Amino acid sequence: MTDMPEPLAGEAALLRVFVDPAHGDRGGNPVPLVLDATGLSADAMRELAAHHGHESSFVLPPDNPATHDWRLRFFVPGHEMEMCGHAAVGTLWALRQWGRWTTPQARVQTLSGSVDVSWDDARGWAWVSQPAVTIEALADDQRDAIARALNIDPALPGLHVVNASTSRVKTLVRVPDAAALDAIVPDFSAIEALCEAIGSTGLYPYAVEAGGATARQFPKKSGYPEDAATGIAAAALWGYLHAQGDLPATSNADAPFTVRQGVAMGAPSAIRIRARSDAPGCWLSGDVRWLRQA
Repeated sequence: MTDMPEPLAGEAALLRVFVDPAHGDRGGNPVPLVLDATGLSADAMRELAAHHGHESSFVLPPDNPATHDWRLRFFVPGHEMEMCGHAAVGTLWALRQWGRWTTPQARVQTLSGSVDVSWDDARGWAWVSQPAVTIEALADDQRDAIARALNIDPALPGLHVVNASTSRVKTLVRVPDAAALDAIVPDFSAIEALCEAIGSTGLYPYAVEAGGATARQFPKKSGYPEDAATGIAAAALWGYLHAQGDLPATSNADAPFTVRQGVAMGAPSAIRIRARSDAPGCWLSGDVRWLRQA
């Protein structure tokens, strides 16, 4: 439970999701959360997201209360999204803090389909499900175009690109190490057209490290140039590495695979992922903090 009061209908509470405890309470990805969005139109939801400048989450009654506990809608400043990993994790965590969710498991309705949720009492985390990954190979000329958009050498050792998706297609761009990742200065004017051409919603360069990976996210068209923590992309990365047999041996239920993101932005974040034992796919979670009341 929490001493943070519930927001009034149509008003937002602010969270920071995927905070990295190694960096104290700073970092994470902000989420404006509207607990009762029943009176808001889609335009009003998008305008709220634009006002705050972040992915925003809106809680609504489900279409069928017999099969789902809530319906969640997600907006960025420019449009509605089918699914938003960090906003879903933050929303379920907040529902737990407010006593709105008290069972061990829940199921929520999203535009991308049903999402299972499990509460981790020991960690104080809400684990959100993602389905099995789908993978699409990219051609050499597409790799070269991606390298140009990221202002990196197409001949960079270890450079590899692939489209992968659990909820939205992300282009995974493997670079040799964290130094190469931090040095990326994209041509932001080229990213939208490139993503449109390759069927992606964002470029996700990453480097594998002990116990996980470091990554950055450059979205196709969200109203901001870089994302501090992208749960959907991290889940796609985990799924791809899992399919390739390339996950670190230390990644398991007791020590989840960790994707660290946002460091280059000064917003260090840590996204936690582990395999599902009851279904294909993975669980996605991490630390959440209140930011302030809007």
